[in-house]
Amino acid sequence: MTDDRRIELEVTVVGTPEEVWQAIATGPGISSWYVPHVVEERDGGAARASFGEGPEMQIAGRVAAWEPPRRIVFTGAEHGSPLAFEWVVGARDGGSCVVRLVNSGFGSGEPWDAQYDGMTEGWKMFLLNLQLHLAHFRGQHATSMLPTAMWAGGGDDVWRRLAGSLGIPAAPAMGRRIETGDGVPRLAGTVASATPGRLALVLDEPAPGTAFVAVEGGGEHWGVSVWSYLYGPEATAIVARDRPRWQAWLADAATTPS
Repeated sequence: MTDDRRIELEVTVVGTPEEVWQAIATGPGISSWYVPHVVEERDGGAARASFGEGPEMQIAGRVAAWEPPRRIVFTGAEHGSPLAFEWVVGARDGGSCVVRLVNSGFGSGEPWDAQYDGMTEGWKMFLLNLQLHLAHFRGQHATSMLPTAMWAGGGDDVWRRLAGSLGIPAAPAMGRRIETGDGVPRLAGTVASATPGRLALVLDEPAPGTAFVAVEGGGEHWGVSVWSYLYGPEATAIVARDRPRWQAWLADAATTPS
């Protein structure tokens, strides 16, 4: 059973409707600001989102509506899958568009409450990354690197430990350039957004791109992520080199006081 709750968010982005459509409705476009996607670009086409390496992290879906360059709807691949994701693009003056997301199909009860809250915050982060992608790398495709680990403790403490271990300020100013410290895989760039538990960067090292440093969850264990989206001819090689380094670093730093 589903209730009438839905996540409704919108952001203004740079680009024509056709450019924005490429970013929100194609596999390479979505992969450049969200998680790796494969999309069969037609009404009724297959889609797949990859949230990790295991088979249980491969989420199948389908294109339930395909109306380029204005509207696309993704749903689950199986009949009766409740969640739906509607994206609508509206042109604005000055070479910009408004992108509206409606995420519906949530059920009732405590597990759905947690999923609703988590997805709301997650979509805010990814929509910011969509803005950054279109502002700085429109027409290009990124290779993502999405290492995550679980850390024990309270949320504020985990964020303080993470920032300290990375060698970065816990609350850096907008526009400041920051970089990771000694013994940490290289990440450097300009602060695009900074809120408690979350930091967004426009990168210049190890390649041009975007990155998020985030602490999410609740209770006694928190998900800690250092996600980056890299562009340019060296991006694939850098991700192959640095992904295992970041995963190992997150595991080691989880038990190391800052």
